[in-house]
Amino acid sequence: MSDEIRKHWPSFLLGIKDFVRLAEAQEPEVTDGRKSIDRLLDDQFVLTSSTEGIKRRETMLGIQADPTTEPIEFRRQRILNRYQTKPPFTIRYLQRQLDMLVGQGLTIVSVDYAKCVLTVAANINNASVFKEALHTIETIKPANMVYQQNTSLEGRIELETHIKTKEIIWNYKLDGSWELGEKPFLFYEPEVSIK
Repeated sequence: MSDEIRKHWPSFLLGIKDFVRLAEAQEPEVTDGRKSIDRLLDDQFVLTSSTEGIKRRETMLGIQADPTTEPIEFRRQRILNRYQTKPPFTIRYLQRQLDMLVGQGLTIVSVDYAKCVLTVAANINNASVFKEALHTIETIKPANMVYQQNTSLEGRIELETHIKTKEIIWNYKLDGSWELGEKPFLFYEPEVSIK
């Protein structure tokens, strides 16, 4: 038993049995109160929040979570992502958010400004992460841009090079000695493989 309550008493109360028993009875309540205060403080921050705190924040943000398929770490990350999606936005900001959410190097953001197309190439296997990435993109992209999703798949690419040459024979010279339409301007020799 700790002396959480008794350390605040004056010394003449320490020997009285009634007060000792009273302190023993109150000690669990004080301990539970301290734990509740610590949990309340932890719930003020997303990264240290309890499951109940995460549920409360998801309700406030309108997120319907599935605790059976979504781990608590992902749910915390999703809440942080929702809090951090406030304007103004840039392409670099979107890339950084997707890298944080999906993983470094698993998404590539590019923009065709002439056609107003925002393209995101992504390698996402988890449906919950894909859904959150889509929400992030739709929240961040400007209204005048069209979103285009490209799926990238892991795999190997093998390159093979072939070099061929073809000689060009010109039938006409620029000295005025030729008749227009008499022969084609040029013709090609057959292709020859170099490598």
